Amino acid sequence: MIHGVEVKELITYPDERGFFREIIRVTDSFFKEGFAQLSHSMMYPGVAKAWHVHKTQIDWWYVVSGNLKLAMYDLREDSPTKGELQEVFLGDNYPAKVVKIPAGVAHGCKVLGGVTHLIYVTSRTYDPDEEGRIPHDDPTIGYDWLKGPEIK
Repeated sequence: MIHGVEVKELITYPDERGFFREIIRVTDSFFKEGFAQLSHSMMYPGVAKAWHVHKTQIDWWYVVSGNLKLAMYDLREDSPTKGELQEVFLGDNYPAKVVKIPAGVAHGCKVLGGVTHLIYVTSRTYDPDEEGRIPHDDPTIGYDWLKGPEIK
């Protein structure tokens, strides 16, 4: 796992009416950097978005519906996991979780299946100077966004 990335497994309380699931609360050590902005992204089947990186902002990602493959690559010079890649699967077909993405970790995603809704909290409000983009096919990262599931 990339240093500083945290995955919080969520508890779901189902009953005959549906379910309740708490995602983040201000008292979570997982969320100590705090809230600045809440955003919602709807993505169509097959869409991939990559790569995106923040100088100081932290993101927390949760998929409300659909399925998403989150890929992260550690760009931080002082990190013990510099150059490591990590994938996390989020959504309807996977155990419920929220992922904390530290500043300096490039991240992107690919929709797996139908329309997908991503809710994300950020530790800072939107600032274009905070945003960084890396081409999806950057040779240093070497990630194949078109690759399908592993054949076993």
